[in-house]
Amino acid sequence: MKPSGGRPDALASSSKTKSNTKKKTNYSNSPHRTLIAAFVVWKLFLFAIAAGSYAVGDAYDTSASLAVRNKYASGSSSSSQLNLLGRGLIARFASWDAVYFVSIARRGYRFEQEWAFGSALPLVIRGILRGLSNVGLLGGDEGRGGGGEVGDGSPEALVGVAVANGAHLLSALVLYRLGLQVWRGDRKLALVAALLHLVSPGGLFLSAPYAETACSLFTFLGYLLFARSCAREQEQAQAPLLRDVYVVLAGVSFGLATAFRSNALLNGIPFAWEALQHLPKLLSRRPSDTVWRLLALGVGGASVAAGSVIPQFVAYQRYCSLSEPSGVDPRPWCEARLPSIYTFVQQHYWNTGFLRYWNVPNIPLFLLAAPMLAVLAKSGIDQLLSTGHRPFVAEKSVESSRLLTLVNSAAAAQVLLAVLAVTTYHVQIITRIASGYPLWYWWLANQLIRGEKLGSRIVMFMIIYASIQGALFVSFLPPA
Repeated sequence: MKPSGGRPDALASSSKTKSNTKKKTNYSNSPHRTLIAAFVVWKLFLFAIAAGSYAVGDAYDTSASLAVRNKYASGSSSSSQLNLLGRGLIARFASWDAVYFVSIARRGYRFEQEWAFGSALPLVIRGILRGLSNVGLLGGDEGRGGGGEVGDGSPEALVGVAVANGAHLLSALVLYRLGLQVWRGDRKLALVAALLHLVSPGGLFLSAPYAETACSLFTFLGYLLFARSCAREQEQAQAPLLRDVYVVLAGVSFGLATAFRSNALLNGIPFAWEALQHLPKLLSRRPSDTVWRLLALGVGGASVAAGSVIPQFVAYQRYCSLSEPSGVDPRPWCEARLPSIYTFVQQHYWNTGFLRYWNVPNIPLFLLAAPMLAVLAKSGIDQLLSTGHRPFVAEKSVESSRLLTLVNSAAAAQVLLAVLAVTTYHVQIITRIASGYPLWYWWLANQLIRGEKLGSRIVMFMIIYASIQGALFVSFLPPA
């Protein structure tokens, strides 16, 4: 039976109720330990699948092994063979798009089509390797991040795997804090949602040198900062300056997420939504506070866009600048009204664009993506159609209209993401890029807490899909 609304907060419950609740939910008394333990178990499970697939046979494509060339391949000692085995497995994690991130981290952007991949992850990998080299843990070319086109790229691949997994754990911890902030301390909902993030259908894509986990981390952090801005507004004793600082910091965090993955531009929706709500207040008797709020929202929104604009400006200077004539005609995208190397590369090299993916051979990919698309659409639409301060995705009401706006913005972002995936993207990537959108985790967590069969079936799909996809990923087999 669906629980009724108006459930009292924990602080208002009797001591007896608190005691009973504590006995029933001991797992939530140490949520961070629970999340870390679940993370380790899930990653060991996925890594075991990867190792098993590696042991079965060679990958369908050898791009990763060429990018992560093993200079110990000719060794015959047991240590060399063990090194070969380890590096061979790491090379499998550098499959698909990861080979681009590893190559870019090693020697920078060399070919035009590589600009389809965000610059943040290669920069992080290169920075870590340079730091390790500076303290003597790496030597020579391995630490400089400026090697040639061909070489031992296993340090980049290994660091990329470490960054992806570390960001995945941190993003789950931040999502837990975000859940507490938004849902007034509902520890159970926050914890279940964070656990669901760990077993996202992204599977091994969230363990390989991909940008999804870092994008999720900075997205969740941005929402947390924005939510804290909403909380500051409720505390009348606090100066509005701190409230607006949180908004700007949220924009910076979202901008970093965008530097990892361009779909994080959708995180600009909370800024636009709230700005539209504040514009009419300029006509009030004391508009100064509104002006400062709009300024903070503008700076925050610009920061989100900067994560995409700055790398493209760098590319424009490289390919389109006329300061040093080379006798080579500029690329076609340089003369566009809004020159964007990312848009051009996606269309020209990867065949993305409106309805370009709509053809018969891709029908199986649409079917594979359908469950995740349905979850994103249903949870988002349910929230947008809910009324009052009690969102559909949870039983507790939010504390303010601003916080409700933030939740609705998260819902709108993931609905728009689903629409873009169906109409414009390579649709199968939705299973991994959906990992960075918090609302559907809360919706699914509430389904599980209420004992709905739909929630259990979705989780079963997530685990089965991630398991099968993991075996296919390291063998360089679709979907990717």
